Amino acid sequence: MTERFDDAQLTRYSRHFLLKGFGESEQAALRSARVLLIGLGGLGGVAALYLAAAGVGDLTVCDHDAVELSNLQRQIIYGDADLGTAKTEAARSRLEGLNPDVLVRTIDQRLNGDRLVDAIEHADLIVDASDNFETRYALNRTCFRVGKPLVYGAAIGTAGQAAVFVPGNGTGCLQCLFDPEQDDPERDCHSAGVFAPLTGIVGSIMAGEAIKVLTGFGTSLAEHLLTLDARDMRMRRTLRPREPGCPICGTGG
Repeated sequence: MTERFDDAQLTRYSRHFLLKGFGESEQAALRSARVLLIGLGGLGGVAALYLAAAGVGDLTVCDHDAVELSNLQRQIIYGDADLGTAKTEAARSRLEGLNPDVLVRTIDQRLNGDRLVDAIEHADLIVDASDNFETRYALNRTCFRVGKPLVYGAAIGTAGQAAVFVPGNGTGCLQCLFDPEQDDPERDCHSAGVFAPLTGIVGSIMAGEAIKVLTGFGTSLAEHLLTLDARDMRMRRTLRPREPGCPICGTGG
C-alpha cells in the first residue's frame, strides 16, 4: 500500500525507509501527527529540529522569550542574526527552511488555564522542554486529565533526564517522580549553568521518544526514567513506579 509520497519525499526520508520496521506507514504517521512543543531553549530547539527534519506534519512551538546572547552557547537553533527576535519566529524560520513539508505554528506566550487545555487537546503528543517546575507540573496534570502522551526532558549542570508519560498505561506520572514541595525553584541554568552538548543529547532523546510514540517504532521510555551525567558519560535507565496516592494518576486522583 502506498502512502503517496512524492519522489522528493521518498528521497528526503529514504534513510528512515531503510530501517527495519520503519516504512511508509510509519512515515505517514509522522506526517499526520500534531505535536505541541513547550519551550524553545537548548532542549526544545534541538527536539524541534529533529522533529521537523523527521517529517512531523504539524508542529506547534511555544515560548514567550526573545533570543539573547547567553542562549547561543547551547540553543543551536538560533544564530547571531536572531538576537532580540522572538524565539518562536526565529525557530519557525529555521524549521520551515529545514523542511517545507512541516506546518509550523507558533504560540508566543505562556500557556495556562483554558488556553493550555485547548492547545493540548488539539495535539497528538506534547513535548515538555520547559525550564520551570510550574509549567512542568501543569503540563503533566493536563495531559493526564485529557489523556495525551507527554515526552519530558530536563538538563542542568551536567545532569540530564528523559521520560515518557502515557496516561492509562499503569506507570507513574511526573509527580510520582518528584515532590513539588521539595523542588528548588531557584536551581536552574541561570544559577547552576549547563554543559552545552548535554542539551543536544537530551533534546535528541526527546525527539526520538516522540517519534517512537507517534509511529510505534521500537520501545519508548514509557516505563522508565533515563538519567545521564555528561561529565563522566554515565547513563542509567530505571523503572518508574506509580505512587498509589498520587493526586494526578493514582487512587488519590
